[in-house]
Amino acid sequence: MTIDEACVGCIINQSVKVADAIHASEALSNELVSTVTKMSKDFSFDDTPPEIASYVYEKMAQIANKTDLYDEVKVASTKKALSFVPLLKEKLLTSDNKLLTATKIAVAGNVIDLAAAVEFDLKEELEKIFHTHFAYNDFDMLKEKLTTAKSVLVIGDNVGEHIFDYMFIETLKELYPHVKYSYMVRGNPIINDVTIVEAKEAGFDKLCELVDSGVNTPGFTYNRANSFSKELFDSVDLVISKGMGNYECLSPSHRKNICFLLKVKCDVVAASLQKQVGDIVCKMA
Repeated sequence: MTIDEACVGCIINQSVKVADAIHASEALSNELVSTVTKMSKDFSFDDTPPEIASYVYEKMAQIANKTDLYDEVKVASTKKALSFVPLLKEKLLTSDNKLLTATKIAVAGNVIDLAAAVEFDLKEELEKIFHTHFAYNDFDMLKEKLTTAKSVLVIGDNVGEHIFDYMFIETLKELYPHVKYSYMVRGNPIINDVTIVEAKEAGFDKLCELVDSGVNTPGFTYNRANSFSKELFDSVDLVISKGMGNYECLSPSHRKNICFLLKVKCDVVAASLQKQVGDIVCKMA
């Protein structure tokens, strides 16, 4: 999906969030915001929001002289997510529908999104997620696809959320041990998205095949991916796409059997899905 007028203001607002995250001086903060505001006048409405974000964040990183603008925040997000693991493991142990519980956990983690127009509290989301129905509910189709699949690719989204993705894949391996699982991450730091660094720290390289997509966008932009990632994306039986950025990049896609798991956090994505901000989505495409 390409950008909407509403995306422009959202992306400009992200420069304010970056300034806060890096504890920028007033002068640096003003430079970040004014630069992004100036760039916004030339945004192409043929690009997806993640493609626009790649240009903007690259420029902000140059101005701030900082490769990973959200490095400190990502560490804090991981620590916070890990603090909920014991509780969530207990939920899985006592669940009479482990796949649904694990899927809900994976979606709850999607609230850790520093680019979102609307922010949600992780603790609050985890408290209510198990009693919340999917507004777009293709869960039975997901279950059916997993039963017959031989290969599954999970495309990760944000740091912190990746801890819940780990639990999700752990559960998938338990329930469907015949499947080959792959977890795909971003090619370089962009917003608070998961890269090979955070994924290895979490142990994904020991859990499943860990893949660096090579993309510099906060979403899987197929034409920017390396050849291995393109081949993997095209060849697996099922793709599970986490979060709004991946949804924005993969709607539409040239392939079928993509399951989008996300929390709706902006009006543009809500309109695309014909749902409401705050809804949780399990959509097969």
